Amino acid sequence: MNQPDILFIVLDTQRADRLGLYGCERNTSPHIDRFAAEGVIFDQAISPAQWTIPSHASLFTGRYPTAHQVTQSSHSLSPDLPHLAEVMRAAGYETIGFCNNPLVGILNNGFKRGFDTFYNYGGAIPSVPESSTTLPWPLNHLLESYTQFLRRISYPIQNFFGQSDLAFRVSLNAWLTPLWSRFANFKGQNARSVRDVVHFLQKREAQGGERPLFLFLNLMETHLPFWPPAEFIDKMAPYFRRSKEARAILRQWNREAYRWAAPLEKPLGELESRVLHDLYDAEVAYQDDYLGALFAVLRQRRCQRETLTLIVADHGDGLGEHSYFGHAFVAYQELVHVPLVLHWPERWQSQRIAVPVSTRRVFHTLLDAVGALPDVPGLNPTEVRNLSLAQSINGRFPEQQAAYSEVYPPLNFVKAIERRQPHLLEQFRCLAMRRAVVKTTEEGDTLKLIQVDDAADELFDLRQDPIEAQDVLAERPLAAAALNQEIERLTLNLQRQRDSLTAGAGVSMELDDSLMQRLRGLGYLD
Repeated sequence: MNQPDILFIVLDTQRADRLGLYGCERNTSPHIDRFAAEGVIFDQAISPAQWTIPSHASLFTGRYPTAHQVTQSSHSLSPDLPHLAEVMRAAGYETIGFCNNPLVGILNNGFKRGFDTFYNYGGAIPSVPESSTTLPWPLNHLLESYTQFLRRISYPIQNFFGQSDLAFRVSLNAWLTPLWSRFANFKGQNARSVRDVVHFLQKREAQGGERPLFLFLNLMETHLPFWPPAEFIDKMAPYFRRSKEARAILRQWNREAYRWAAPLEKPLGELESRVLHDLYDAEVAYQDDYLGALFAVLRQRRCQRETLTLIVADHGDGLGEHSYFGHAFVAYQELVHVPLVLHWPERWQSQRIAVPVSTRRVFHTLLDAVGALPDVPGLNPTEVRNLSLAQSINGRFPEQQAAYSEVYPPLNFVKAIERRQPHLLEQFRCLAMRRAVVKTTEEGDTLKLIQVDDAADELFDLRQDPIEAQDVLAERPLAAAALNQEIERLTLNLQRQRDSLTAGAGVSMELDDSLMQRLRGLGYLD
């Protein structure tokens, strides 16, 4: 069998429960739902981390965060870990990225390793295909040459702002947020990037590509700030246009970036909660609308049956549940339960997989689809085959019907909270290391244990309580103990994997002595 073309689509910050294929009743995602219905849907896909950097590192390497060590914005991938795109290129693939998240596309963290071409739609000076501009040749070529020069100057500056604690704190000023969120393309240019992917695929179809294709697309539409087009706001929040209070609430949240990840000292007001939930859904609907054009092109390709398309989220987002907002500190389902769809008509029929799986296995699944793998240092072909999601599709569960998450708090937000609301650090345990395991038991239950600072803290029966409203730790001590032991065994194994790697860059932050001592005790600092 020839090597398939592979499209790897990450819906950044996309909650599973806001898509129709996962039970959302609001018609937010008709195009994704239709496409997913033709493939394999994983009902309980669990992200290995709760925010962009550690989660993408897991998607690109197949390792959990403790093993790959990329848990902060100042970290970079170890040279000992092969990157997904590097292996694809070594296997003969043309590797191309279309990315909207600056944490993936701008930071010097090794995430762009292995790509022949990488377009970055985020940042002050985006990198886009020449065909994306409306200028005629040769003006488009001259513009691209000029912007390449500007990027060489600006990328070190943007990289500093992305990794500097001081620059991060300054950026959280409410007066500056509208500047960098809009004019510095914090959310990228998502619809434009999808149009460019569509054009690229159409051009490639007409010309005929000599090499198989590996295409990575990151969309950041559902991340704050929210500003979907009016037609999608009208669809999901019909009251919004006539409510001055609702519009004021959204303006405030769009300006105050600090609140996007800070714990909630008091619950959201009724209208405030409604606005944020509805505008999130409007962003989901907008994203689905322009993805419809991409799915249409995929169906028209000559090799459409031989094309593997994988859709996943790096993490979800908290919108006030459990007294937290954003995706910084906790391991609840709104953050770690993510959509996961495999679409490969030639290989797999439509079906749903109910048992929990880790999205770190995306790495193994895409490489398993390649066939014979190249000899790449650090790559274990047997592990790739055994951990491929093809095993779960065929009824085999190499991770014992369990999936695992690790929550390393982003230390730049820890520092921001320490300066603004220091009392919240202890109240909401913002410095705590959290781990969670989701597992299907022999009795058919889907249980989730959350561990805080190495101690079992909460237990949920997700089949009966998918929103994690009822802690049953006291009622089911034996189940909790068994899951706690499972977390401890896996943690020890991951620590051994970590110790075998060349360490990535360390954390560089100005922290007071008490915080430094606490972080060293938790293993964040040496």
